[in-house]
Amino acid sequence: MDQLSAMRIFIRVVETGSFTRAADGLTIPKATVSNMIRNLENHLHAKLINRSTRRVSVTLDGALYYEQALDIVSRLDELDHSLNRSNALPTGRLRLEMAGTFAASLIVPALQEFYDSYPDLQIDLGVSTGEIDYVGDNIDCAILVGTPENSSLVARRVGDLSFVTCASPSYIEKYGRPDHPDDIRVGHRAVGHFRTSSQQLTPFRFTRDGLSVDIDPDYVLTVNDRRTFIEAVIAGLGMGQTPLFTAKQAIVRGDLVQVLPEWEREDVPIFVVYPQNRHLANKVRVFVDWLVKLLKVAKLNEL
Repeated sequence: MDQLSAMRIFIRVVETGSFTRAADGLTIPKATVSNMIRNLENHLHAKLINRSTRRVSVTLDGALYYEQALDIVSRLDELDHSLNRSNALPTGRLRLEMAGTFAASLIVPALQEFYDSYPDLQIDLGVSTGEIDYVGDNIDCAILVGTPENSSLVARRVGDLSFVTCASPSYIEKYGRPDHPDDIRVGHRAVGHFRTSSQQLTPFRFTRDGLSVDIDPDYVLTVNDRRTFIEAVIAGLGMGQTPLFTAKQAIVRGDLVQVLPEWEREDVPIFVVYPQNRHLANKVRVFVDWLVKLLKVAKLNEL
């Protein structure tokens, strides 16, 4: 029996709570997973897994073995990566999660440059619409806009997003240009954005000379997709407040104009996150380093 392989499989079964999901994540047959766990239990003369029709659970011995096995495997992987990092390009699959607009507007257009440097990496790019199951879906890392709420994740701040308040020329012609955030409360219309996971609308936020103002305007439309959001604002349905990079091209073309430029909204941080119980693999390191450079070149905070 290959005990190290059996340990890796056992770790995945514990983390996913399922023989099937462990097999899918490791791209091996479910029968192989079952046989390896059975052989491992026979080798150790201990029952590690309680099996049921719905979900597997670890025994007391299994929980103790999981902690030690995870430490051993992580140390071995880190040792391998530390030795290989200087003389070998990363290979394999990199599983990422991020918002669709971030992927379409920033990451995908620049990916060829990444592949030119790391031709043996393949990326599985997931577009997040809600909560992410990092362990169950075998996510290597995710890009999050805003401070992560999950304290069990390791987070690295890689940049910041600036926001802009904007409207179409046709909207300005019809409803006028506000001179103060309070003017938006009455006589103006807005397009709102909400997160699928919380269903909460993001208010318009403004700061100037230490003064902060939050506005809940008259929303005529709310959406959970930034591309749809921008198209709605361009169509003149209402004013919008959005990350600058999502509106930059439309502003340059003249399809949108900036509103209340002297009033700013605080920047929102961008984080790369990954589970604590995984070492930072070389493939993740090179992607994060590339992302940091990309965000600097993209100038997310400049028109």
